[in-house]
Amino acid sequence: MTDDPTTSERVADPLTSGRRVVQLHLPELHKAQIAMKDESKRFNVACCGRRFGKNILLHHEAIRRLIAGLYCNWGSPSYKNLADDWRLLLNILSPILQDKSEQEHRMELMGGGVLEMWSLDNPNVIRGRGVDEWFINEAAQVPDLFPVWNEIIRPTLIDRHGGAWFASTPKGYNGFKQLYQLGIDQKSNPDWISWHYSSYANPYLDPDELDELKNTMTEEQYRQEILAEFVEGAGSVFRNLGACLLAPKLNSPAEHKGHALVAGVDWGKQDDFTVVSVGCRDCMREIELDRYNTIDYAFQRQRLILTLAKWSVHHTIVEANAMGGPILEQLQRDGVQIIGFVTTNPSKVAIVEGLALTLEKGSFQFLPDEVGKAELEAYQLMRTRTGMATYNAPAGMHDDTVIARALMIKAINEVAPGSMMQDKEKRSHAPMEAYAHMF
Repeated sequence: MTDDPTTSERVADPLTSGRRVVQLHLPELHKAQIAMKDESKRFNVACCGRRFGKNILLHHEAIRRLIAGLYCNWGSPSYKNLADDWRLLLNILSPILQDKSEQEHRMELMGGGVLEMWSLDNPNVIRGRGVDEWFINEAAQVPDLFPVWNEIIRPTLIDRHGGAWFASTPKGYNGFKQLYQLGIDQKSNPDWISWHYSSYANPYLDPDELDELKNTMTEEQYRQEILAEFVEGAGSVFRNLGACLLAPKLNSPAEHKGHALVAGVDWGKQDDFTVVSVGCRDCMREIELDRYNTIDYAFQRQRLILTLAKWSVHHTIVEANAMGGPILEQLQRDGVQIIGFVTTNPSKVAIVEGLALTLEKGSFQFLPDEVGKAELEAYQLMRTRTGMATYNAPAGMHDDTVIARALMIKAINEVAPGSMMQDKEKRSHAPMEAYAHMF
């Protein structure tokens, strides 16, 4: 939008006791942007099509707060995303710039306003900083956006009762959609507001040019990129999630007495999580999804034993790669009925596609766990230069619940309803005390 008309912000220069007025030249806001500015609340989520002018709106809102002397943070998915906004804001604010650091992406303005810009691919570095306002551009591309917001960004706003803006084109059903939903339900979340605008809402764009994109984009791409719709499965692997994440959250071992119960286990590595998915072959539903973060192998083994004992699981498949190998061997020595799964690209493709088919058919119900849902929504298929399929979570995100559930479904497909393997009665009624010798 280089030909957009511009508007000016008049700023009194504190160094001359207000006698000199500095004009800052910003692109003029169009009708939809003005409506968003007027309707804004403490927390604001802008879901917009490509070239709508999301970043220009954020520039206006950030500058308005900076010239009022507030402390603001700007977040982007990566430093590459951040660079253009840094350059544009620096150019606009140069008449009132007091100090800047290119390396730290920090600028201090006359009157006390401070802007710091951050790449959110490593959000832990911003912990402990109190700010007045956050501006997150291209928010749908920020890895683990929802937990990053709740655990890292939101606490920085507590002491100053600060606010936040999130702007992005959607990217499937991920953390950005979760934030968007908060603003839709304003009755439950009165501090939040969300807007939805397609690219057509920008009057400076040629609508015929946007129409032309229908001829080169897929329907899903056009709906997502231009119409700004949250498209289920856009860029991801698993579909029909809404119909398959309806398993009841409350289950008891007595409810599944005598049933064929299985489990899939994905071991945590470094910052990953260990996940145990327990499923019932007779009820065709997931009954527990245990997720925890630790690299203490003895603790992981003990917690898994407790989970298997609680449900009298009699067929468990665990990842056997790397650290999984020694843990598997120890569990087998302990007498736990468990088998290993060696993850290679072909074997991973097989279990992921097995899970995808199960979801597509709607033949199994999974627990409506928010983390598990987000991982399923974000999972991606990519192809190498030779055309080989590879399945992975997006950079910065986890796939622990996906793999655990895929292994659980593999186990489901290997047993029959009501089957009990060996020692049927003994295992189906085994008290947890029987496992005490394993600790």
